[in-house]
Amino acid sequence: MRSKPSFKINMPEINIYIIIIGITSTLLLFYNLYVGCLFFFGFIYIVFHNWRIANIRKKEWTKYIQNLSLDIDETTKKAIMNLPIPLCILEFDGTISWYNNKFYKMTESADLLGINIDSIIKNLNLRKVLNENKELYTEVKYKDREYTVVYNVIKNEQEKNAKYLMMLYWLDKTDYLELEKKYNEEKNVIMLIQVDGYDEVLKSTSEENRPLINLEIEKMLTSLETNTKSALKRTSKDKFILIMNKKELNEVEESKFAILDNIRNINHGNSLPVTISIGVGIDGETVNENFKLANSALDLALGRGGDQAVIKTEDKFAFYGGKSKAVEKTTKVKSRLIGHALREVILGSSQVYIMGHKYPDMDAMGSAVGIYDICKSCNKEANIVLDSSNESIDEFVKRLENQEYYNNIFINKDDAIRNCNKNTLVVVVDTHRPGYTECPELLGLTKKIVVIDHHRRGVEFINDAVLLFHEIYVSSTCEMVTELVQYMEENVKINKITAEGLLAGIILDTKHFAFKTGVRTFEAASYLKKMGADTVEVKKMFNSDVQDFITKADIIKNSKVIDNRIALAYSDREIENINVVIAQAADELLSVKGIEASFVLGRKNETVFISSRSFGHINVQVLMEKLGGGGHLDIAGAQIENSSLEDAYKEVYEIIQEYLQEEE
Repeated sequence: MRSKPSFKINMPEINIYIIIIGITSTLLLFYNLYVGCLFFFGFIYIVFHNWRIANIRKKEWTKYIQNLSLDIDETTKKAIMNLPIPLCILEFDGTISWYNNKFYKMTESADLLGINIDSIIKNLNLRKVLNENKELYTEVKYKDREYTVVYNVIKNEQEKNAKYLMMLYWLDKTDYLELEKKYNEEKNVIMLIQVDGYDEVLKSTSEENRPLINLEIEKMLTSLETNTKSALKRTSKDKFILIMNKKELNEVEESKFAILDNIRNINHGNSLPVTISIGVGIDGETVNENFKLANSALDLALGRGGDQAVIKTEDKFAFYGGKSKAVEKTTKVKSRLIGHALREVILGSSQVYIMGHKYPDMDAMGSAVGIYDICKSCNKEANIVLDSSNESIDEFVKRLENQEYYNNIFINKDDAIRNCNKNTLVVVVDTHRPGYTECPELLGLTKKIVVIDHHRRGVEFINDAVLLFHEIYVSSTCEMVTELVQYMEENVKINKITAEGLLAGIILDTKHFAFKTGVRTFEAASYLKKMGADTVEVKKMFNSDVQDFITKADIIKNSKVIDNRIALAYSDREIENINVVIAQAADELLSVKGIEASFVLGRKNETVFISSRSFGHINVQVLMEKLGGGGHLDIAGAQIENSSLEDAYKEVYEIIQEYLQEEE
């Protein structure tokens, strides 16, 4: 229920009594003059006395408030003077106008007043504080101590003209940082070590020297264990596990994993070099997480050709080494096993889509057609996903389209995406990077993915493949597919044009059998020749017109030689097949005396293509990975979207300079 409003007079009670007495004395004057006068004089006295007492109390209260304010000011001053952190007040030009005892002890200076703080402490950046006009934090190192400086702008209202000052609070965090550093240094690190091609290396050594190889490997790893104060355990004939602290790992990193070079120098009559691959797992929440990271890092090191160390955290990688070429394996057991497994997967799928990388070359297209023939031998229809052709495969694509055997072999991306389902088999050839495939969307629409590739493994990888055939020592994907054709359980027959496409892919990636060519490469080429491949017809696939020759000549003429051994060049002509021409120009530059590596750039539409070649002394794969590309130790490339040729050229030049500085 709402209460009724009431009228209230804001008046002390004593004043009410005085008013009543005044009214009463006035009324008495009319009835009895003497009594009324007596009461009236009493009323006057009471009013005077009340006024005097109120005035005295007001003065006492004012004095009390003033004394209290002075006490508070004094307490505040003492509190600021004795603040447990350094504090100073500055004019806007940096002049020190006040400081407390802690700041005096911090600076250990005799007289600080009137001195500009920049002459004592550097890197305060006072100008930024003026612009920000708000509380700001910055990190300052002073006399081997680390401080977080809190800037605060204050306004002094006591003066006629308002004056602005800066208060600087100095928070010493040195002890915290040292504790944090100690904590990080004592984090555990799991290092997995594997001897590359252990059996092949021993077979290349005389029987009496094999124990010496083993002894030398273990001796060097034991020396690493001693120097890093870590724990080493041999888990199998070719595998070791090493546990150390992060502090020791940092020292190993500073030496660029010198153990890789030391192991490579082992020589006891072995014709194959002794190399190791190292996977390091750090910064995991538990030891188990670090172990999983180390396993993943070791797989990546092996997938990149071995003879290198890979450090893996939850979100990044670091690579060291990678100076040796992968050793060709003499056994073909894996090809037989993969061939059998591939046949089973093909037979169990509703349809098969085959795709290579964007802007496919003859290695990608030749291997794709090889898989197409395998599918036909299994009585399974297949299609190659291709949206548009390019200069490097135009001749081969025309031959395929003119043959009835290859009717409807190609399918565009939109139709492939529309028809793909969970039981569709997607075979990816000549790349293992999902973002580089002709149609990345297909990888998310099916549960059946097969990857066949020979490129050194990068950070981005198709991890959910049901079948992975990844051999980095092989010359080309076409060689791998040829072996699958050879060693599948049932005798697979391939068409003559398919054989020529496979041979063209091998010739392209080996540069006419000059690079990465092993015994198995010639065996594959021999088999393709047996299947009807015509070398003259293959050569015609690589024929180029006069305009291409002129462009290559301009590239070579205008090339720049860095450090007397690295050639850097570009073409400013926007021709349709610029990516093919710059690859050929990069090959030509390697024929120049003294050149160990070549980098050639060209632009088409909004994309800059980069082709790089090397004799193996310079790992061009590592350099191209910095631009988002990849490849092999001696053949690699990259594509930069939405970039000018000048910017890309400058970026490649800086990467080369950085590599040369690291090498020194």
